[in-house]
Amino acid sequence: MADAAVVVEGVSKRFRLYHERNRSLKATVLRGGRARYEDFWALRDVSLEIEEGVTYGLVGENGSGKSTLLKCIARILRPDEGRIRTRGKMAALLELGSGFHPELSGRENVFLNGSILGLSKRELTARFDDIVGFAGLERFIDQPVKNYSSGMYVRLGFSVAINVDPDVLLVDEVLAVGDAVFQRRCNEKFADFRRAGKTVVVVSHASEAMRTMCDKVAWLQDGRLVAEGRPQDVVDDYVDQGHEDRVETTTEAQSRWGSGEVRLEAVQLLDRSGAPVTHPATGDAVTFRLRFRAAAPLSKPVFGLALETLDGTWLWAHHTRDAGFVPDEVSGEGTVELHVPHLMLQPGTYDLSASVVDYTTTHVYDYLRRCLRFDVDHGAPRESGGFVALGGQWSSESFDA
Repeated sequence: MADAAVVVEGVSKRFRLYHERNRSLKATVLRGGRARYEDFWALRDVSLEIEEGVTYGLVGENGSGKSTLLKCIARILRPDEGRIRTRGKMAALLELGSGFHPELSGRENVFLNGSILGLSKRELTARFDDIVGFAGLERFIDQPVKNYSSGMYVRLGFSVAINVDPDVLLVDEVLAVGDAVFQRRCNEKFADFRRAGKTVVVVSHASEAMRTMCDKVAWLQDGRLVAEGRPQDVVDDYVDQGHEDRVETTTEAQSRWGSGEVRLEAVQLLDRSGAPVTHPATGDAVTFRLRFRAAAPLSKPVFGLALETLDGTWLWAHHTRDAGFVPDEVSGEGTVELHVPHLMLQPGTYDLSASVVDYTTTHVYDYLRRCLRFDVDHGAPRESGGFVALGGQWSSESFDA
């Protein structure tokens, strides 16, 4: 406890959800002055301890209580039950620029917002150039902020808050503000905070960032603390739990085209036993099965598969001609399978496309764009990030000076 920057003990926070408010004096009298509502507990009996100098992450779905807990720590909200103790100067990056006045210039808002955050005029004057330079708004600092773009507005708010130099920094979903250059500056600033022994409490849905920048992570669900521990363990479990309960899909493609001499009737992902699977794990043995129907005998068709991420990043493609496996002729119904001994994909959601083309690969018989979506859960090996797992082994060797 002596080295804790933040201690949360049995904290619960309740809000009222009104179903029907009194909109008139008559309604108020008829209902005895009471409007209908129910209690909603955003937090229920949450206890955790955040040590000094630690970057502590909060993960969970929208509405799980992450931001409510952060606001309770920042003393913006008061818990209905329990208590919170903090040590040192605190700054909160919650609603960036919320203290700005749209009619005032950026310069005037720096002093206004900085004073709200607890800085004196002398301190703000000394840090003014650093604040403006960090935001990259030297040319626009004397313009009214109502003329700023949303990105400029947020960058200035972030820059003011980050230059308060607190002992405890609370960050809510602002890891991706601004352009690439500004994001790099933000990441460097967070790294400086960690090296200086500052305590950072961060809420984000960016799972990869939480794995790499946090020393410890807590998972909230429906206002309760589900798990707390190492980032790679807690974040992995959270991501796996968030995958949809998919049912097997067959040929429900996003789009389809081709001349139709051969048509793909079904595209399946099978586990080691041959049963359909929608949640394989990294390293699992899987089989991609394509079931086709040829209206008439057709010579040397080429079957192909391709994988991409949900945002369209092209990951992999392979077809039977490159594999040296082209049937001389197909007719009627049949299947073609690709056996993968180890699925070396990192956890995430992926889309599969399938095709049948002629031997020259220039004429398309049937193409199913994004016809099968599946989720990869954590398995072995567990690696730090990206889309693919390489399964390498680390080693070291010492040399005498």
